[in-house]
Parts: sequence; structure tokens; C-alpha cells
Amino acid sequence: MKVTRFEDLRCWRSARELVKLVFDVSTTGKLAKDFETKFQFKKAALSTMNNIAEGFGRHGTNDSIRFYDISQSSAIEVESMTYVLADLEYLPPEKVNEIRAKAEETRSRTLAFIRYLRSKSTSTRQHINTSTRQHINTSTHQHVNTSTHQQV
Repeated sequence: MKVTRFEDLRCWRSARELVKLVFDVSTTGKLAKDFETKFQFKKAALSTMNNIAEGFGRHGTNDSIRFYDISQSSAIEVESMTYVLADLEYLPPEKVNEIRAKAEETRSRTLAFIRYLRSKSTSTRQHINTSTRQHINTSTHQHVNTSTHQQV
């Protein structure tokens, strides 16, 4: 599948599902009444999705990867917060497990995308370096004065 929009990215679609899960559980039970924890939980989930979109909109690979890295870190934050929510009995165990699994899936997909971009970037740099060396060598040989063997 060709990726032309951030919505095409599997990691973004997974993050979107994570946001939906987090927002759904934030309206019920004890979590709905703990505004600070609810706010932080929702903010971390939103960060997973929005940083993927923002990274996609960047022009340089390294700049994009920086946002994807923030996204995967936010997925870990969501996962970490589920321990607090479980310990305080804010959510039932099955919801905690569902959110943890989705956060881990989102993180794994984002990290896989980062690895792909880095390998693509490395192979492109290697190709460019090889092409540049070949071009320089070719150019150098074409501009050598054969009588003095000096470059002109």
C-alpha cells in the first residue's frame, strides 16, 4: 500500500484506536471524577496520534523521526498510566489490559516505521555517497591534462 497521507499509516490508525479507547473509559467510573489524571491520560493518548500526523507533515526524515519518537514515548506513558488506574481501581482489569495491548501495538508499529525510515535513509545516503564518488571520479578523469597529469 502506498502511503500518501498520514491516515494511511498503520501506526496512526492504531493510535487513533487507542485515543478512542482512552476517551471512552474516561467518561465512566472514578476516572471521570479525577480531572487531573483523566486530563493527563487523554493528553498522552492524543500525543501518540497527533505526533505521528505532525511527523508526517515534516520535510526531513530526521525531523519526522523526532515526532514519531515522541509518539512512541507517549504510548509508553499511556501504558504506564494504566498501572495507576489499575492500582486505584479506576478501571476494570479487562479495560486496563485492552488499553495496554493497544498502547503496545501502537508503540510497536511506530517503532517499526521509525526503523524503516532509518534504513531507507541510510541506504539512500549510501547510494548518494556512492553516486557522488563515481561522479567525482568520472569528472576528475575527464579534466586531467594528460601531458602533465594535473587536474585543470
